[in-house]
Amino acid sequence: MVQVLQVASSSQPSSVAGAIAGVIRERKLCELQAIGAGAINQTIKAIAIARGYLAPAGIELICTPAFADIQINGEERTAIRFKVEVRP
Repeated sequence: MVQVLQVASSSQPSSVAGAIAGVIRERKLCELQAIGAGAINQTIKAIAIARGYLAPAGIELICTPAFADIQINGEERTAIRFKVEVRP
């Protein structure tokens, strides 16, 4: 099963990057989900930081963004999901 990390605008990019690196080392694939400009900004920063964490080990990441429709408190919202995986 794919690990989905929820990222908020208040999330610390370095903490999220550490979580991404841990999941990538274990499963080679991680998905992040963000709603709103602030959360998306923190997600992109975290992915960039995670690339730096993993590069010395020879692990190169690629990221594929996509829209996702989700329900929050009975209300439909559009999130952005980032599929992060090891470059083959």
